[in-house]
Amino acid sequence: MQRSRSRLAGMFLASLLALAGALVAPTAGVCEQALKAKVGVLRLSSSAPVFIAQDKGYFRDAGLDIELKFFDAAQPIAVATTSGDVDFGITAFTAGLYNLAGKGTLKVIGGMSREKAGYPLIGYFASNNAYAAGLMSPRDLAGKRVAVTQTGSSFHYSLGLLADKYGFKLSDVKIVPLQSLSNAAAALKGETVDAALLPVSTARKLMDDGGAKLLGWVGDETPWQLGAVFASTRTLAEKPLVTRLLAALARADREYHDVILAAVSDGKAPLNEKTRPLLEIIAKYTNLPVEQVIGNCAYIDPDGKLDVGNVANQIAWLQQQGFVDKGVTADAIIAKEYVKPD
Repeated sequence: MQRSRSRLAGMFLASLLALAGALVAPTAGVCEQALKAKVGVLRLSSSAPVFIAQDKGYFRDAGLDIELKFFDAAQPIAVATTSGDVDFGITAFTAGLYNLAGKGTLKVIGGMSREKAGYPLIGYFASNNAYAAGLMSPRDLAGKRVAVTQTGSSFHYSLGLLADKYGFKLSDVKIVPLQSLSNAAAALKGETVDAALLPVSTARKLMDDGGAKLLGWVGDETPWQLGAVFASTRTLAEKPLVTRLLAALARADREYHDVILAAVSDGKAPLNEKTRPLLEIIAKYTNLPVEQVIGNCAYIDPDGKLDVGNVANQIAWLQQQGFVDKGVTADAIIAKEYVKPD
């Protein structure tokens, strides 16, 4: 009898263990399916869909475990993507990005922010002394010392477009590369440069504190495709990872456009019950008060499209300046199986 009871007890314990295994197995399977990746971004509204997808769980819903890694300039993100420090980069086009892509180390897989009229993003700002001396509009930048993050950066390209528009030589502008947004803002405030190109999120406090004067917006003067999503060739080999990331971003792109951008008027988004949740997410990741974010809503195509023609124009201009290798072409650096052309 004792032996029989022991055998029954053993069978009961085995059944419990089997049941526990059955219950735990699916959970473990789900965890194993979550693909990990690091994404390099700037703390700017130009990355708004990234922040929305992270905060609202869209990456998680797509089976991803995403870690955001923040930088203070665009070019280092391209370098980090190539080296493997991050798997994806989401930031502005730069000469360095194009050169790395031209060597086959990374490819563009989607569009992100654009300079577009009516959506303040990058501005031309004058120091107080320069403004008082007559620097009162973007066309007056010829002959001035202008701070940018790096030569060949999106800010440098914006200056080139401005020079072409108003018929002055870019060589007439004294470009001062200061490596980071914070350095450029400090130089403007400290009057060591006459002007700077800065994102509105970086310049807002300067303006509010009376430390700089706004001359105009790049999007109003010379609209262009500013940002993109890109990945290293190593990451591109993991197709499920790429498709899941793009699917999550597409979901966030559409929501950001339909809720916030569609409501923008006179360069500002209204702060109401519908827009507040998303604006607060952007404020959280950009370290800005939500009251500042409303005037800092970068335009992003609702379908994540990329202006491929403009990318080709950027490359051609940067090649003329000697910043990008001659052999680089838009076709060669774009992963056509993922990019939606505009």
